[in-house]
Amino acid sequence: MPKTVLITGASRGVGAASAKLFAKHGFDVVLNCSSTKVDAEKIAEECKKNGIRTLVIERDISDENNCKAIIEDTVDCFGGIDVLVNNAARTKFAFNHADMDALNTEDFLAIYSTNVVAPFNLIKYALTELRKSKIGSVVNVASMAGINAIGSSVAYAASKAALINMTSSLARALGPIRVNAVCPGFIEGEWLKKGLGEDIYNATRSHIINSNPLGRVCSPADVANAIYYLACMQEITTGETLILDGGSYLGGNPLK
Repeated sequence: MPKTVLITGASRGVGAASAKLFAKHGFDVVLNCSSTKVDAEKIAEECKKNGIRTLVIERDISDENNCKAIIEDTVDCFGGIDVLVNNAARTKFAFNHADMDALNTEDFLAIYSTNVVAPFNLIKYALTELRKSKIGSVVNVASMAGINAIGSSVAYAASKAALINMTSSLARALGPIRVNAVCPGFIEGEWLKKGLGEDIYNATRSHIINSNPLGRVCSPADVANAIYYLACMQEITTGETLILDGGSYLGGNPLK
């Protein structure tokens, strides 16, 4: 019986790259999006070229009822869930973390509802199916912002730190289901370019490339490869947070 992966935020970037990679490995793919169904359907068509089945579900995961419905629709269509990839996220671009007026309570609640509460709810409602699977696995897409407390906003960084913490907690509690996280740094793509503005995007990208040990930044494909690795190729690993930032977290080389 084919294996099934459910990926949130699957219409672009990391989610789209992950969908295509899992499809190449023979997974039936469920692509969730909140408002970009046309884009998700285009990715689904690419995935189908690998001879697998796809399902596109347009639902906002910040609503718990939608999380429950996404799981139910997936099971109704494909009979189960083997891998859950919690990739969807939101932020508010407020770079000056010292500007306490740049965020309000509503911003925090909106960001946490998508970045932390939704992954919890999706795992909760998928739990029965993940337990039935021989490879039951969850991969949460966190961020280096959750480790080094920098990034698009205080609320985003805090939410990703919470997701990392929750990954450890649920890995301990839910075994033998494996729960891991990836923590990308700067990811090339239109989402970040739009949020930062092209000038800041290009300057930031150049600075990272010129300062980290590997001389590069993440691509969506890099992150997708790490997600697949944790989900399907490393059966002894759970509770892990895999950093994907070209070594930027190590700091500059004082001998250069």
